[in-house]
Amino acid sequence: MTERPSALKRAIFPLIALIPLVAASLWLVTGDPDATAVSQDQLPATTATIPTTQSDPTKEEPAQSSEAASAVAQTTPESLGENPFAGSLEGTDIDGSLKADPSGNLIVDLATKDFFDYFLNTVGEVAPETALAEIEALARNHLPPQAAEQALAILDQYLDYKQQALQMGNRSLDPARQRDPTYQLQMLQSALTDLKQLRRNSFDAETHQAFFGLEEAYGDYTLAGIEIQQRDDLTPQSKQTLIEWHREQLPEQIRGTETRMIEDTDISRQRQAAINEASSPAEAGERLRDLGVDPQRADEVVTYLQEREQFDRQFQQYQQALASLESAGISNDDFDSQQRQLLQRHFDSEQARTWAKLKSLDSPAL
Repeated sequence: MTERPSALKRAIFPLIALIPLVAASLWLVTGDPDATAVSQDQLPATTATIPTTQSDPTKEEPAQSSEAASAVAQTTPESLGENPFAGSLEGTDIDGSLKADPSGNLIVDLATKDFFDYFLNTVGEVAPETALAEIEALARNHLPPQAAEQALAILDQYLDYKQQALQMGNRSLDPARQRDPTYQLQMLQSALTDLKQLRRNSFDAETHQAFFGLEEAYGDYTLAGIEIQQRDDLTPQSKQTLIEWHREQLPEQIRGTETRMIEDTDISRQRQAAINEASSPAEAGERLRDLGVDPQRADEVVTYLQEREQFDRQFQQYQQALASLESAGISNDDFDSQQRQLLQRHFDSEQARTWAKLKSLDSPAL
């Protein structure tokens, strides 16, 4: 029977829960080393066949196919109820889940890792033993015994992995080179390579792919893009073509997300250009509508731009009046009092007066 995570691991868990520096390096290229922008039902799943003892992990049986794992027979609940064990979880749904297939085996996918993280992230707010006990209780109370043991075995491996990742992250950059883009890229590539190897050593192939496959694919894609952009032997058109080729190699789930993000960025740039190049708020509205912006939203932009134009006129008048006041040679107390009166006279809302005060910090008096 698999033991729950050892007392030693529970004792050092506050350190394990910290994000290692090496993972922080990966965050620079992926946004978040433990997150992806895809839904759980899109991710590949495998059925765990982790042995009921951890003395010899080489005796694991082959995992079932993802098709066999797709049928969920039992799962952990979506919520901890009205009184969760940690205050920060109040009003939230459990991120991720533990699931079992009809054969009583654990279905291993990214939701498994998310489930662990949902509870482990409370360490510091609650004792490590409390968070781990919650995971164990939900596994044993809602899954078949075999699936529960498999989940706790993977949890044990996950804690080992986090401990080793923390140790791996205790590295420092060369201060003389840390601003060098080539050196930065080398360090990121090295960090990702080492992290991949650690994960392969920590988990079986199926669990490694389920937990980190999409993240690592996106990390490879991002690093490839950085490397291409740094090359001076390629034209901008060639760089763009190569980056697009790498994007096509991404798994379908994140390729679609990445493509949509790029398209959204291009659309945003077009809309910003339409506003900046317009000679008036009305023209900006027309250009936005031509680009497919909803008429109501275009009208809201027009109204905002008109308000800014009016503010700019009022601010110019205020600055002129303030310059006259400064040249009047009055006392500081009188100046402060009359300046407040000028603000009240030229700006009819507290928000506009606040804008005027902020703008005055960067604008010399006329």
